[in-house]
Amino acid sequence: MTNHGTVVVPGTTQGAQWVDDVLLAGPATDICFRLPDPVGRGELRRLVRDRQSELRDAGFRAGGAAALRLPPSMAFVTHLLAVWRSGGQAILLDHRLTDYEVRRAIERLVPQVVVSPERPVQSGLRTFVEVHTDVASYSGHPAGTAHAVVQLSSGSTGPSKVIGRTAEDLVEEVLRYTRIDGVPVRGERLILLPSMVHVLGLVGGLLYGLHAGVELVPPARLTGDAIVQAIAAGTSPATVLGVPFHIGLLASVQEPPKLPQFKRMTTGGELVPAPVSRSFEDKYGVPLGNMYGMTEVGVIGTDLYGEHRPAIRPAPGIEVRAVDGELHVRRVESPYLGLSDPARWADGWLRTRDAGVVDTETGLVSIKGRLDSQVSVGGMKVDLTEVEYTVSTLRGVEAAVVVFDGSITAYVQLKERRDVSALESELARLLASYKRPRTLRLMDQLPRTTTGKLVRDTTLLRKATP
Repeated sequence: MTNHGTVVVPGTTQGAQWVDDVLLAGPATDICFRLPDPVGRGELRRLVRDRQSELRDAGFRAGGAAALRLPPSMAFVTHLLAVWRSGGQAILLDHRLTDYEVRRAIERLVPQVVVSPERPVQSGLRTFVEVHTDVASYSGHPAGTAHAVVQLSSGSTGPSKVIGRTAEDLVEEVLRYTRIDGVPVRGERLILLPSMVHVLGLVGGLLYGLHAGVELVPPARLTGDAIVQAIAAGTSPATVLGVPFHIGLLASVQEPPKLPQFKRMTTGGELVPAPVSRSFEDKYGVPLGNMYGMTEVGVIGTDLYGEHRPAIRPAPGIEVRAVDGELHVRRVESPYLGLSDPARWADGWLRTRDAGVVDTETGLVSIKGRLDSQVSVGGMKVDLTEVEYTVSTLRGVEAAVVVFDGSITAYVQLKERRDVSALESELARLLASYKRPRTLRLMDQLPRTTTGKLVRDTTLLRKATP
């Protein structure tokens, strides 16, 4: 394996070396993507060099920043690698953000160039699209920091945070994946469902896949049948990478064919309720692995064989502790751009805002939900995560979000028609009266973030309620 001890940050003339050594090295005939036509490593290297020329013509220079507002596409992949190979910083903006949100981000981060689609993209349910790009000069400023990538957090519980990660940090995480038992390896396929703008799809999918020689396969469409077709399209072992929302897509397939090449599904994001995991494993006969991480750190822990559910084991090199019921992760530097908030990062520890415990004997970490899910009702402590889990197990419930806005309120998405009174009667048998939601609000579709996480912001939930 290449020695990565000399990896340097963007802003130096050697900034390209980590991209060549860690991501693009390997035989030219290696298949990196199947879209469905194969894209080899040699072709990918050529496309990246072409993008570098385009960026240079638009005024982009080493040490500068480029904002990428692109949907999942070969244009996104090649521009991202071209920015890094040029010694620059990539600001990743989800293409689903509004013009207002993008404008605010660009005004704050001041990139040298902005790369966006030449015309509006009608992607529909497509997971990977063809895009012609427009590279617009924006400023002559160098990047404000030496981070290789700048991302916005998902914003599932409030406003997005601006997070930066260095080249060394990204390389360290890519190599960390190589030491996790159960990840796909050379010669295997990764059915890639999460957006590459966010950390799971970016590092756990794109960067690790390129480094490890794993064939990346975005399905033709984001439907259960299309995911099954992508698995069945090859004979090599296939791992599906996604979030709990994608489990629901696969579960919706009525009679899936035998899939001997289906190795496992790995999910990030929210915790998967036990009934959901059992149902999935019964239907497909493969393990449902769990992965816990944050944009600020990347992968924190995994349980890829489903052996410790709901607990996870810290990933190699990751140190986790519990302080007053909150999980902290060792992080040498603050991941946040601007002034560091001591309530989130201090003395080398990042506060996750997740409740949890660490078993001192086994080292396993159990995540108990968001720390702010603990509320007081009539002097009694109630864990909203427990309430939400119970609501989600009721017959006919597709998904649920439980919040506290003066009283406990449950927002419920149904997959079959149910009366509120029937749901309340079932809850009365399962939860003590002080734990039960005061109000049940039925919705056709619960709002989700761009990463597929359920939104828990009470203001947005109220607006989305019929």
